[in-house]
Amino acid sequence: MAGPWWSQCRRHKSRLLVHTVPSCCYRTIHSDAKPKDPFTLAQSDLKSLYDDIRKELFVSKEELKFLCDYYFDGKGKAIRPMIVVLMARALNIHSNRAGDLLPGQRAIAMISEMIHTASLVHDDVIDGSDKRRGKNTINNMWGERKAILVGDFILSAASMALARIGNITVVKVLSQVIEDLVRGEFMQLGSKENENERFKHYLEKTFKKTASLIANSCKAVSILVNSDPEVHEIAYQYGKNVGIAFQLVDDVLDFTSGASHLGKPTAADLKLGLATGPVLFACQQFPELHAMIMRRFSTKGDVDRAWQYVLQSDGVQQTNYLAQRYCQEAIRQVSMLRPSPERDALIRLTEMVLTRDK
Repeated sequence: MAGPWWSQCRRHKSRLLVHTVPSCCYRTIHSDAKPKDPFTLAQSDLKSLYDDIRKELFVSKEELKFLCDYYFDGKGKAIRPMIVVLMARALNIHSNRAGDLLPGQRAIAMISEMIHTASLVHDDVIDGSDKRRGKNTINNMWGERKAILVGDFILSAASMALARIGNITVVKVLSQVIEDLVRGEFMQLGSKENENERFKHYLEKTFKKTASLIANSCKAVSILVNSDPEVHEIAYQYGKNVGIAFQLVDDVLDFTSGASHLGKPTAADLKLGLATGPVLFACQQFPELHAMIMRRFSTKGDVDRAWQYVLQSDGVQQTNYLAQRYCQEAIRQVSMLRPSPERDALIRLTEMVLTRDK
């Protein structure tokens, strides 16, 4: 999916050590006028988001209702619905309409958060995680069986809300997300022997597990307001590139951020047997990592040794550089839309993705 960038990262090691995260990507394309904060701009559209979700999840059985509402407590960052809201407004202005959200677009922002949260509930079961967003996971508190059922129920409620939008193309686009999530999880369970195949596998898995939801949600809101396939593609490509960059930075933070920041222990991916970007890049300098990757860091001492190899290598810098390249492509895509505060906020968001520390 991104072979040339991966090759480029390998070729430009010396440059990578001094050129990691840019101070500001968007200034090269836009004027010095500072765009509004994306969270502030989307706030009015998102203020009732969690209340709307809890209404969708209304059930008479008290325990199920409590479990469904557990993560929808209004304390999440709501990054995905925020991107969807900003993209919808930017597309509406681009399409000669008022910027206000259409009801279907608002529903898509809500559905994106529901699908995302359902996938987290299921991921925690698969990974055996006991913490999520700084609180105990559902599987840790109430057991795996109930957690699986809660994830399924949230997905079913999201599907009902999706059907009510009444656009078959939108249904098809967002159904692709659920397929990708499952395929991505299966990909995460496997390893590739060949180095180049391994990196391609990692990026494809990253797209399916993280970026597909953002890409297809952005595409879905574009379908509701514009019939031009090129506009749909701009929305999709922005979401795809920002989504991959977001996950690459997340993979870096697993090595550079403390548990208090992330709300989960560091080196979590290594402990799960996962070789993310920093490890795959480090393998170029420390071939000893190859055997550890293939056995998924299962031998005693593997996690600590792999951790040290990554920190001694430039794997973190190279992964940051790759994230920067994806953000540059996201900026290139969204800059094709007509200027608007929301479009510029989407551009500013790429900088926030690259510089976040949690």
